[in-house]
Amino acid sequence: MKNRFGQFRKTVILVLVLFTQLAFAQTPAAQERWLTTWGAAMQQPGNAVYSNQTVRMFARVSVGGRRVRLQLSNAFGTTPLVLGPVHIGLHGQGSSIVVGSDRAVTFSGKSTVKIPPGAVSVSDPVSLEVPALGDVAISVYAPEGTGPATRQSTALRTNYVAAGDMTAAAELTGAATTTSWFWISGLQVMAPANAGAIVVLGASSTAGTTSTPNTNRSWPSVLAERLQANPATKNFSVLNMGIGGNRVLADTPASGIGALARFDRDVLGHSGVRWLMMFEGTNDVGGLARDPQSMTADELIGAYKQIIERAHAHGIKVIGCTLNAFQGMAYYTEQSDAVRLEVNKWILTSGAFDAAIDFDVVTRDPANPKQLNPPYNNGDHLHPNDAGYKAMAETIDLGIFTKK
Repeated sequence: MKNRFGQFRKTVILVLVLFTQLAFAQTPAAQERWLTTWGAAMQQPGNAVYSNQTVRMFARVSVGGRRVRLQLSNAFGTTPLVLGPVHIGLHGQGSSIVVGSDRAVTFSGKSTVKIPPGAVSVSDPVSLEVPALGDVAISVYAPEGTGPATRQSTALRTNYVAAGDMTAAAELTGAATTTSWFWISGLQVMAPANAGAIVVLGASSTAGTTSTPNTNRSWPSVLAERLQANPATKNFSVLNMGIGGNRVLADTPASGIGALARFDRDVLGHSGVRWLMMFEGTNDVGGLARDPQSMTADELIGAYKQIIERAHAHGIKVIGCTLNAFQGMAYYTEQSDAVRLEVNKWILTSGAFDAAIDFDVVTRDPANPKQLNPPYNNGDHLHPNDAGYKAMAETIDLGIFTKK
């Protein structure tokens, strides 16, 4: 009897030991996930073509991490895009990287990658300690003619272009400058399992047009700072998917495909998305000045409903943001303002969104609600200045993002 009990006891202990080992072995993976911590909405190429040149670009992440992955895009290329070597590090000053932070990036173990037209490529993981709200430097070498380069024209950062493969160089002395990002559409970090991304889908007032370059003063950037300062929301990243001139209902030559058409790429194409903030439609409304029959409030509302349904199908909650006043801007008409107000009323009262934020009431002139408040008007009567963007970001209730 004692022998049987002893054997049973040993078996139980062995099972418990194996169970404990298995649990500990699985815990790190179960507690972490890939999260897009920075992203850029790609748009149609301009005139830039690169060959035997290095483009070094800078971006500020939201959530930090010890392992990173880079996403490169050939969204608007018409031929396969060959890039590499590619390096990533921490941004120092000017064109420099922090000493000791430079890392080579590989794609399926190789230093170069060929990206088919319309496709993206995600790199292998790289060990790099990136702090929250930290600046990274991404250096991409184009060994041969790229063709017109897929880009984001409103980087609001001073980036650098140098001859030859300078991806591992500590500094790019004498390099030319550009204020666009090319090919880089996302940066992921290994983050806690409860981390989530907030995608902001919008146009120029989301991209941060008219904010001060190199200072992170767009309202999504200020929101990211607020989220990091709040312990309950520090694991939320903010992905600025703004494109200047973009519309919801239609494509435009300069700003690319509309929000309805780019939803899959710019929202579902990123890791860990839990919230979508919809702040777009002013350019659709503004088009009424050129063609009074170009759209109606019902059509724009119908597009919002489509985006809400598509987001909900993927477990993503949606926040509607009212459209700012723009009397005094070139494309203002009384008809366009009436449509804007009708759309804003629906955003705030319909209950279709999971939450709503009234940017209009925060930025408009109390003495004339049809126009921007003068202290927030950069001069064009459409885009807020740094103070206006800050006011927009500060009106957002962070508790929205922690509700079950």
